[in-house]
Amino acid sequence: MNTATIAQPRLRLEDPHDCTDANDVLCVFDAFFDGLVRYGQDGSYVPALAERWHVSDDARTWTFRLREALTFHDGTTCNADAVILSLRRMSRADKGYTLGAPGVWHQYLGDALITALDARTVEIALARPMADLLDILVYGYVIAPGALDRYEGGDVSVPIGTGPYRFESFHAGHDITGRRFDGWHGKKPANEQIRFVFEPDAGRRQAMLVAGEAQVANSLDFQLSHALDGTDGFARAVSLVPVSIIYLFNSTSGPFADQRIRRAANLALDRQALVDMVVAGAARPLTGFVSPAHFGVTDATGGLERDLAEAKRLLAAAGHTDGLVIEVDCPTRLPDEAEALTTAVEQQLSEIGISFRVHRHEDREAYAHGVRLKQVRDMCVFDSSPLSTFRVLAEKIDARARGSWWLGYHNSEVEQLIDQGRRTTNDAARGAIYENAFRLLQKDPPWLYLYNPLRVTGLAGDRPNWRMRPDAVLDVNALPGFSSEGIMS
Repeated sequence: MNTATIAQPRLRLEDPHDCTDANDVLCVFDAFFDGLVRYGQDGSYVPALAERWHVSDDARTWTFRLREALTFHDGTTCNADAVILSLRRMSRADKGYTLGAPGVWHQYLGDALITALDARTVEIALARPMADLLDILVYGYVIAPGALDRYEGGDVSVPIGTGPYRFESFHAGHDITGRRFDGWHGKKPANEQIRFVFEPDAGRRQAMLVAGEAQVANSLDFQLSHALDGTDGFARAVSLVPVSIIYLFNSTSGPFADQRIRRAANLALDRQALVDMVVAGAARPLTGFVSPAHFGVTDATGGLERDLAEAKRLLAAAGHTDGLVIEVDCPTRLPDEAEALTTAVEQQLSEIGISFRVHRHEDREAYAHGVRLKQVRDMCVFDSSPLSTFRVLAEKIDARARGSWWLGYHNSEVEQLIDQGRRTTNDAARGAIYENAFRLLQKDPPWLYLYNPLRVTGLAGDRPNWRMRPDAVLDVNALPGFSSEGIMS
């Protein structure tokens, strides 16, 4: 039996109806569960439980036609009623919890009417237009109805879905295994068994790969992993992670309520120097509110090049010719380089007369709750994770929504574009709308834009064409086949 053993830094089984951006959790979800749609290798949406779908011209009614003869791993039928049970569960106000922010999915689906038109047809009638609903439904994992009571009781130890692998075992702190599900609707996975192995040390994960103890090693050290480039029989794949490392500006009060100061801080940065100094090259400079992998971003390279003269002029125009002291909230992890990053950013901003007074936070979850409750001084180290341009705009930038990570920013032109995007079902036209928003948010930035991390994945075998999915989540179903020696079968 050929097995793909994947060494990764985190190993958890969680409730798939709680929102997460943890790539190690999502790849496990994708092994055992399906939603109505999946991410394709090019970042587009491809059929999963739904073989096709249609959206009404007003972007309020979505209709999904399920595949025939779908079954869960426990042998029960997956029909429209089963799908609806999971969609309604994920849309509850008490679900969709992520670090610091409950009810993520509720804000989109909580007022929706979700019904079965027949055994194979699901209709979602939204209270408001949302042309980007697939951004949500790609995470709408469907759990077997017979397992829902157990999940409600907090027992997530036996995932039962319709995914390409059927769950076999979970040993906390050690491994999760699954066996290929012959009843899966898609192309048969190349590996009969999948095994996720917990190894927190990046160097050890790489050693496991080289020793043949793993066929895939995820999240390797960027510099150390260069050794794989010169080693026969191994591939080193580098992927852009769409998570944006940023500082959130408190635009409600204080210095960053002034657009000139927000823009001046962005113009004062040498982002490539920050990347080289703080993360040893393991990132790409970020010059906008979303990454180059996001929908609607066709050119994310220009617009905020370093311009110290203009930055100083803007600060002077805002009344700060003698300098400015910024109160900064900084966690000690997530990102783990937050403290070193804050030191490096202050060094660069000192060239235009900005200095920091730093307030450290060791409890990361309490820190996130504080940000959600708007308990931020002038700015705080944070990240922005959804691979959904619409979600970032709606949850973090739209002043009317006042989302969990919104901190007082307001731009009426951007909000008009958000409304246009909601109603525009043509992808090309909607992409153009979001590109306009991108440009406006370069001129009037809500955050201090820094960088997108790079993730290194090592694989056994010579695989020059292998690429991670654009969401930087390992798609176990797209892995090549491995023999016990790690050679493609």
